[in-house]
Order: sequence, then C-alpha cells, then structure tokens
Amino acid sequence: MELTAISAVGLAAMIARREVSCAEVMAAYLARIEVVNPAVNAIVSLRDSDALMDEARAADAAGARGPLHGLPIAVKNLVATKGLRTTYGSPVYADYVPVKDDLLAERMRAAGAIFIGKTNTPEWGHGSHSFNPVHGVTRNPYDLARTAGGSSGGAAAGLAARMLPVADGSDMMGSLRNPAAFCNVYGFRPTWGLVPSDAVGDTFMATLATEGPMARDIADLALLLDVQAGENPAVPFGRTGRFAVPEPADMRGKKIAWLGDWGGAYTMEPGILGQSEVALRVFEDLGAEIVPLAPPFPAEKLWQAWVTLRAMLNAGAKRGLYEHAAHRALTKPETIWEIEQGLNLTAAAVYEASVIRSRWYARAAGLFDQFDALVLPAAQVWPFPAEWRWPQDINGVAMDTYHRWMEVVVPASLIGLPALALPAGFGANGLPMGVQLMGRSGTDAEVIAMGQAYHAATDWPNKRPPAL
Repeated sequence: MELTAISAVGLAAMIARREVSCAEVMAAYLARIEVVNPAVNAIVSLRDSDALMDEARAADAAGARGPLHGLPIAVKNLVATKGLRTTYGSPVYADYVPVKDDLLAERMRAAGAIFIGKTNTPEWGHGSHSFNPVHGVTRNPYDLARTAGGSSGGAAAGLAARMLPVADGSDMMGSLRNPAAFCNVYGFRPTWGLVPSDAVGDTFMATLATEGPMARDIADLALLLDVQAGENPAVPFGRTGRFAVPEPADMRGKKIAWLGDWGGAYTMEPGILGQSEVALRVFEDLGAEIVPLAPPFPAEKLWQAWVTLRAMLNAGAKRGLYEHAAHRALTKPETIWEIEQGLNLTAAAVYEASVIRSRWYARAAGLFDQFDALVLPAAQVWPFPAEWRWPQDINGVAMDTYHRWMEVVVPASLIGLPALALPAGFGANGLPMGVQLMGRSGTDAEVIAMGQAYHAATDWPNKRPPAL
C-alpha cells in the first residue's frame, strides 16, 4: 500500500516502530502533491521541498515529539502559522507572514506535525465554496468541475485526494461538515469550548465558531481532536476531554431522531434525502431505532437568531476592513454585506436573537432525554459547479442570502452541539453526500464512538477514493 493511503494512526505507529522514516513519509506526500494538487488546488503556500525534507530528516534524528510526529500537515489558511504565509484568502493579507502561531497551530506543531503549507479557504471563511482572489478555487477530487465546499474545502479536498494524512478545519456555519459531505470524508464540529480559541478580541460573545478535525477515518479524527482539545485558561467557557482511538459504540437499543428537511423548511435538491436515508439504514442494521421527528423548533426563528448573531460578530471583528477605504475595496461583497448587517443592528435585536438561541438550547436538551442522537443531511445541494459563487436557488426557490443554501447546519451551530459529518455514499450523479450526527452538548466521545461503528460498517472514504 502506498504511504499516502495509510491512515494517520497507521503512519504514526510505523514511524514509532521505525518501519518507515519521517523522510520517506514526507517524500511520498510531496510526490503525491506534485501530481495531484495542480488540478485540485487544495494546498496553497506550499513550502520548499528541500526545506521540508531537511525538516523530516531532522525529525528522524530527534526522535518522537508527540502523536503527530513527522506527519506532513497543511494548516487551514484562517489559522496563523509562524513563518508561513497566512492570507485568509484576502488580497489585504496576500503577503502576510505571521511572527507567531495561533493556539491551534501551536498545539499541532508541539505534537510533532511538520507544516508543509496551508489549505485553501474562501476569503475570510465566508461561504461554503473555497475560492478567493489570492489562491483561486479548490476543486472537488471526485469531479474537478465541482466545488469542494468550504470553508474547510482545501482541507477536505486534500484529505480525499490523499495529499494529507489528517487535516484541521473550522466551523461556524457548517465549514467542517459541508466540505466533508462534498468530499466523502469525516468532519467533526466539537462541542463549543472543547477546542479553544486564542485570547484575542471578544471571547465572551463569540461562541458560534469552533475549530476541529477532519480525517478519512474515525481513529484519525480522534487522534487530531486529542491534540486540538483542552482548555485555554485565557478564554472563558472551556471544556476538557481526552480522545483515544474509540471503540465502536453498540448501537443496539439506541434511538436516533431523523429530522429530514425540517418539515419542508430546508429545501433540498432531489436525491439528498434519499441518500441520507442510506446512512440511516446503516445505523438501523447496527441495531438502532430510527424515529422520524417533526420540526422541534421553528426554522425561521433559528435563522433569525443565526443571521443576527453572526452579523453582530462579523461587524465587530471585521469593522476595521470596512472603515479602511482601500481595504474595503479589496474585500468580497459577502463580507461587506455581513458587516453592514451587523452595523445596523439594535441591542434589542441582538437580545431577542440570544433569547431564541437559549430557548432552542433548552428544547434540544429535552430531545436528548428521548434520543441518543439527531440526524440531518449535511448539505442541501450536491457539489455545484466550481465557477459559481454560490447557489442562487434550490429547486426554483430563490436563496435570499449568499449562505441561505447552507441553512441545514444552523441547528447544531447555533447552540454549539457536537456534530459529526458522516459520508453517506454517492448519488445517482456520482457525487458524494453526507449526514450530520448530532449529540447532546459535551457528548463528543459518544458521538465519535457512534461514528466509529458507522465507519466500521461503511468505510466510504477508502471504499471509493477519487479517481485522479
């Protein structure tokens, strides 16, 4: 088996046993990237190959540093990396080289990862299609004419194309889950607070986005999550947790609620609900009871709260771009729209949104007294043409914002639930799709164990890798 097809857990074990060297692993990945990346464009700001080989040989000489020792990692281009160009997909930062790592990068580097470059994202992570004027568009390894999703699109495509053994991502509005579904890999949005942010800007109100792991199997997902997780004492609301290679959950007797299209509120392209039900039948075959569930909360209220709180946070964090005329002219219209929405908000509107959020959290807690997990599709559309900015309509229903077509991810995002994107196989169009497996807040290990049971029964990423 080629080294690039071996799991991260497997490679780490082989390096530890000295069955393979860090230099051999690096050489294999660099060769794969050279062949595949020009077409996919998942990895950007790729470092010099000679420098990377020197670093890999130094890792061999130094001995194990941590669980990611010697593994080539490309960090999402929204995470600052010391000495490695970090652009956020923005022309304003086209030549920016940070002088220090963000916390997530610092943890992965301390665990022994060798940073080879960055993974592509949309500008500022806005939108679930990874294109920007600095690095171009990332394409789907399963169909190069299609999007890989976003904002962790480069991470998902890099994994699927065997250019990375494991990858970090982040998720505010489905940015780990949507690209995982589009690229036939796993993406895990952890309970909010498990993977902490850096102590910059607001850390009390900014509780919608989180970083997390992506992988081609659940053991690798747990490996990276264990590196990422753990409190940052400088930010509030932190959680702790350790994640070993999980045993598959015994699904017998478990109850899973199927929310479908939320009673028609979430318009879906043809075939997505049926493909999602393929994944549900896997859980049913494993012994779980699948229970169709009527919408437990008004979708329009969830959307109202979501766009209000998201706009408030974007306006606060990105206001400097807006007020600097030259930078504003270089900023994508979707980001400008977010900022302008936020600048026009009243305190009363923000409070009302927070009340809606609070009521949904309480309602969801009641659901988890009845069910072990909730399931929704991970996307409302199949991977769409790469030249689009975003889908303008679904089945003739016009999308009134640049992100309305991603609304199905909001129920988990709004209240910080752990949500695991599981590959659900391929539609009649040959394109991948996935579902979201959501658990009670704090039950990350249990959700991952259910994912392990599902992976053992399906193994979609390795059963049907892309034919590049």
